Amino acid sequence: MKRIIRPLLLATALCGPLAAAQAQVGGAPQAQQVGTISLSLQQAIDYAVKNKPTLLSTRLGEQTAKAKVGEIRSAGLPQVNVAANVADNFKLQKALVDFGALGGGASATALTPADVTAAQSGQTVNLGTVTVPSEPVPPQAFAFGLQWAGNTSASVSQLLFDGAYLIGLKAAKVYEELAKKQTQQAEIDVVEQVSKAYYSTLVARERLALLGRNVQRLDTVLFQTNETFKAGFAEKLDVDRLRVQRNNLVVEQQKAQRLTDLSIALLKFQMGLPQDQSVQLTDSLGTAVVNAGTLRQRLGAASPTTGGGVTGLGGVPTAPTINSGNTDAQRQQDQQTALSGARTGQLAAAFNYNNRIEFSTLETQQALAGLDLANRRAGAYPRLLATAAYGFSGSAKNAGDLFAFRGPDSRASNGFPNQNWFGFGNVGLSLQIPVFDGFRRKYQVQQARIQQLTIEKGFETLRQSIDLQDAQSRTTLINALDVLDNQKANLDLAQDVARVSRIKFQEGVGSNLEVVTAETSLREAQTNYYAAIYDVLVAKVDRDKATGELYNQSQK
Repeated sequence: MKRIIRPLLLATALCGPLAAAQAQVGGAPQAQQVGTISLSLQQAIDYAVKNKPTLLSTRLGEQTAKAKVGEIRSAGLPQVNVAANVADNFKLQKALVDFGALGGGASATALTPADVTAAQSGQTVNLGTVTVPSEPVPPQAFAFGLQWAGNTSASVSQLLFDGAYLIGLKAAKVYEELAKKQTQQAEIDVVEQVSKAYYSTLVARERLALLGRNVQRLDTVLFQTNETFKAGFAEKLDVDRLRVQRNNLVVEQQKAQRLTDLSIALLKFQMGLPQDQSVQLTDSLGTAVVNAGTLRQRLGAASPTTGGGVTGLGGVPTAPTINSGNTDAQRQQDQQTALSGARTGQLAAAFNYNNRIEFSTLETQQALAGLDLANRRAGAYPRLLATAAYGFSGSAKNAGDLFAFRGPDSRASNGFPNQNWFGFGNVGLSLQIPVFDGFRRKYQVQQARIQQLTIEKGFETLRQSIDLQDAQSRTTLINALDVLDNQKANLDLAQDVARVSRIKFQEGVGSNLEVVTAETSLREAQTNYYAAIYDVLVAKVDRDKATGELYNQSQK
């Protein structure tokens, strides 16, 4: 019993929206008004892949990666900024001005308002001179500007060349690809979890039905024995033994019912279905059980009769000849064997590491590390931008006067211009050349190189891990198939023994104790048989995951 429910965990109910189930199209199940969903294994997988909350979160990460790509690309588009500010210079800063340096002494130039007006209109003005004190004037403190000042401008910049930006565009695409592979990894995990939960439910349901048939059969034997006891041809001890056995069997049936409910709850959890949603499994355990012979041939398991493996892989290898001299050819052969994970040449050629999403993900991470290294080096390249700006600035003695917005045609009562806002504009190129950054870029490049080497070492570790998982899953599945064959034979024998024991007891040539013992052995054989079936199904899922075929099979 424990072996049947070994994958079951206490699952917390997730209240996902039932509308999500009703909105599914294609192969996914659709919720009916009666509240029951029919589920095949493929439908359960399809629903989970589309609705599992953890997968939805992973896909949100994929959308984040796409948004990150857009963010990087936006750096190469024109950057437009508009700014406006108003300041109250409640205490103007003063500066010393040396008026003596402006030509003070015996004479100075006299400038009248009429001269200013004539000069602004483009007329020629003849300036006169006046006598000033001969002693120079000392530097005087003057405040430049007025109390209220304002500024508004619009600026545009366009990136023309940046080596880091060009590499960043490449890295953005690789980053988006990495996010997709991480989503695929999460989908593979969901397919594995749903498959195991579905198989667990099938086994639990089948065993529950079998226990129900056992109770019915034992009720028949108990009724016949009780009638024989009433007729005086059996002892009360025989009836009591059967009643004890029936009570134990009913308790076991109740436990199996609870475990079946728990396995269904686990399946709903793995699918992302609400726990109050009713489901009906349409697949049978018979269709789920694989053909042992075909599977053994595909695994390349050795035959106990011939000692050979799969056709084409050769027979039993002979012991190698001990050679004292380590020739170059031998060293090359040893290196090839080590790189192929100690597989034979045909098996190594048949296994493709890229079938495993982990290997493909690590390759993408390696590409990102290479682009990161190139990006660090590109920090030494110049950066060229085109810039342009246009705006207005103004000043006044008070806030109301600042927002009067007087243009160049505005005049004061004394005839002087009193314009308070002035326009400005510029266009240009900005060239930034990094010269020395305190060796910061040097150490960043070193870190990027170390990261690259770390990922390269990770490839060898991952290959060894995949090789181990491949060998372990193959061995586990072969052992599970052997156990299943053995338990099937034991079940057939136990059924024959129980049948013969019942016949002997009914004919009066056998004891009731013999019937009870045979029934107990039969139930144990049934439990072991269904546990073996579950082990084979789980080992098959693990094997498909180890070879990278689990995701492809779920997409068929």
